[in-house]
Amino acid sequence: MARMTGSWLSGPSAALPKGQQQEQDYPGQMLGLPESGPGSMVTSLRRTLALVIDWFMSMTIASALVAGNPLESSQISAYTLIVWFVVGVACVSLFSFTPGQFIAGLQVVRVDRPVRVGIVRALARQLLLVFIAPALVTDVDGRGLQDRATGTAVVRSR
Repeated sequence: MARMTGSWLSGPSAALPKGQQQEQDYPGQMLGLPESGPGSMVTSLRRTLALVIDWFMSMTIASALVAGNPLESSQISAYTLIVWFVVGVACVSLFSFTPGQFIAGLQVVRVDRPVRVGIVRALARQLLLVFIAPALVTDVDGRGLQDRATGTAVVRSR
């Protein structure tokens, strides 16, 4: 009986990545990121702020693309999603941040090498973000599933 219940009664250490015996002192420690300042992991609040800024910016651009009254158009939400997607892929692959992330002081970095994210990872990351759920599920470092799948992390830029 103890073996069946041991996994869920083991506490938070049961959720650690395979091979890791103890908890980190701070998020991003196992990734080699600093505890604070530029390059450190960001909170979900700052990531959400950047997303809201990007979404409203995309909505503004989409409303300019829609003919007539954009508030009465049924196409505004589709155009907003398309603009958000294109801006996200283009900006992250070229600059390592979206406009909202720039305003919030964030950037997307690769955790395996100190090079730019690149178009393939930016495209895969943005495709996963369209479904929203991967961003809501985070690991012990605070990275969403889209970041884990693409080998990236959102860190402070300043």
